[in-house]
Amino acid sequence: MCGTCGCSNHDHGHSHDHSHDHSHSHSHDHGDGTKITIEQDILQKNNLLAERNRGYFEAKNIYCLNLMSSPGAGKTALLEETIRRIKGKSSICVIEGDQQTNNDADRIAALEVEAFQVNTGTGCHLDAAMVNHAIKHLKPEEDSILFIENVGNLVCPAMFDLGEAKKVVIISPTEGDDKPLKYPYMFQEADVCIINKIDLVPYLNTDVNKLRENALKVNHHLELFDVSATTGAGMDAWCEWLLKKNNQ
Repeated sequence: MCGTCGCSNHDHGHSHDHSHDHSHSHSHDHGDGTKITIEQDILQKNNLLAERNRGYFEAKNIYCLNLMSSPGAGKTALLEETIRRIKGKSSICVIEGDQQTNNDADRIAALEVEAFQVNTGTGCHLDAAMVNHAIKHLKPEEDSILFIENVGNLVCPAMFDLGEAKKVVIISPTEGDDKPLKYPYMFQEADVCIINKIDLVPYLNTDVNKLRENALKVNHHLELFDVSATTGAGMDAWCEWLLKKNNQ
């Protein structure tokens, strides 16, 4: 978990002023279960705050999605195209998670959508405290959609509940067709799997059918969408699903 992935000693590096519980920065493996105990404590604290976030979202009827993928799968491009298509049909705001820069938040703000950037420094995921801080700044409207674009990583983001209604994993055929088998926990935890960049399939050796099969092998409850954020292929089905879920 985080004690071995490099984010256990991180400075979150936010440009905004707030505090987090950094007890996990003292996670050492003494061979006696100490590290496991500390990691369990981290997750328990995170889950308690995630439930508070979830209660807030439910009270205000905010439909929150946690978008996760490896770097380069096209999360931000997919989010931009999604916003273009549903803007005006629902109020939207975005929490952007990256180790450094405001690049993605700037891209979302260019679409005239409220965005809040969280920089995690060397950290490889967002947690419930970061999201809680962000929503206090964003103040999402009732009956709105909140997108959380997590840090690019197929491991740790899956382990941290943020209070979201749905976890969405985004994968690209450029990554090969075996990613669900290599990173099963991410696909087990996800509710939705979006295969992005399908316009590139003719130029790759990836078997998209096998990619789908592998994803469903890991989690047969996954809802699957094949899309291209660049050409717009498949985006109608994804956006219709999203708006329908938001209105339920």
